[in-house]
Amino acid sequence: MTSPRVRLVEITDENRDAVCALRVDPAQERFVASVARSLEEAASTPEGEPWYRAVYSADEPVGFVMLSWNVPPGRPGIIGPYFLWRLLIDRHHQGRGFGREALDQVVDLVRADGATELLTSHQPGEGGPGPFYRRFGFQPTGEIDNGETVLRLDLSRH
Repeated sequence: MTSPRVRLVEITDENRDAVCALRVDPAQERFVASVARSLEEAASTPEGEPWYRAVYSADEPVGFVMLSWNVPPGRPGIIGPYFLWRLLIDRHHQGRGFGREALDQVVDLVRADGATELLTSHQPGEGGPGPFYRRFGFQPTGEIDNGETVLRLDLSRH
């Protein structure tokens, strides 16, 4: 087995500016919030149990991932217990498999933590992330949350 080309790295004072500088293509901005906005959401939503990491290839940040991590049941407005809140790959690094590799690592981590499913949601629309998530194995749950389609990945079969 080959070693992964990406790794998930904690965001620190030393790398925060470089990670916050990551941007999606302008046509994708309506589908995914910026890293800075994501970090603000994490800080203002502690009940969502935010867990986030920069996605690095070699020594360069190429993306960002954020989850709700093992949220206890019954918290209003929070989907969980494990919810992929954000996945962003910088526009200059898209199409190289970094998003899939980062998501593979996230799946391994949440499965190791005892999760049986990973949920996410996305804004429907042309150029959105829906096809990426479906190719990965996520299936629509039939739920809509704030206008976003909710998807589920069964971790017992992935």
